[in-house]
Amino acid sequence: MIKSLTIPALHDYLRQIGLCGSGPVSVTRLTGGQSNPTYRVACASQQYILRMKPSGPLLPSAHAIDREYRVMRALANTEVPVPKMLAYCEDSTVLGTAFYVMEFLDGRVLLDQTLPGMSPAERGAIYSEMSRVLATLHGVDYKAVGLESFGKPGNYFTRQIQRWSRQLAESSLPISTSMQRLMEWLPEHVPPGDESSVVHGDYRLDNLIFHPTQARVIGVIDWELSTLGHPLADISYQCMSWHIPPSLWRGIGGVNLGELGLPSEAEYIQQYARATGRASIAHWDFYMAYNLFRMSAILHGIAQRAQAGNAAAADAVSVGTKAAPLADIGWQCAQRYAAEMA
Repeated sequence: MIKSLTIPALHDYLRQIGLCGSGPVSVTRLTGGQSNPTYRVACASQQYILRMKPSGPLLPSAHAIDREYRVMRALANTEVPVPKMLAYCEDSTVLGTAFYVMEFLDGRVLLDQTLPGMSPAERGAIYSEMSRVLATLHGVDYKAVGLESFGKPGNYFTRQIQRWSRQLAESSLPISTSMQRLMEWLPEHVPPGDESSVVHGDYRLDNLIFHPTQARVIGVIDWELSTLGHPLADISYQCMSWHIPPSLWRGIGGVNLGELGLPSEAEYIQQYARATGRASIAHWDFYMAYNLFRMSAILHGIAQRAQAGNAAAADAVSVGTKAAPLADIGWQCAQRYAAEMA
């Protein structure tokens, strides 16, 4: 957290790199997000966004703001809309931890996936744009933009299952029965075939900044979980929304999609498939089980940080309680997949 006593040090740093003059600096904590604390920094007429690691003990490999900075900087000259990266600082004497500064994008962050206040046509256009941008990301030549060492190409699902299982094992909080079952089941049922692309890792509506009036994404943000991985992990991650009821969390499961003008899960998948040149997507229930396990592990980590007292958001305790119910839905997907493959 940025304390008042560190603002002069931040001001000095920004002045040295030419982002601020001698006038006063104000720092405002932005709400939303469970990981890296985010702030709006204003100096004179200029506004920036600052992201930093949380304080206190952290789980291994978590809060990788250096990776966020690297991937957005690499994508700056592609058709993937990202904020402009302005500075990365590893000097802990400035704010006590590493941070980066990027441009402030003046647009809309849409939190409710039912998109209240919009017409059915407007809602459909927002969802089409989400699918288009994700397909564009997966079409980027990661070697051409200097991201060939951003991750290990191939064997993505196995490595990710191992990673999140290890993080669960390192946590001091107990894990649910469904989490344990998925930890044992998933490694034995990884589908054949492999692909590698840049994957965002947390691609969802509220990690997109839309134009103030148009159904156009002007910035994809929160790249902490990005890596080189299987593109179908990204699209299926976003499609968890169709399986999670709003009463549990921020999903659209059970919502009257047709009345709202929202696509069904099958229609959304088809939009993505067309944009990426796929005829169809097989093994869908495995991908869904995997992502619900992964999400439950992430939320379990949030609960762990809340217990340790270094969570990034005030609602970390309540969010952490959703880990077990999501794993339950994931186990249902796993059982459905096993029945389909029998």
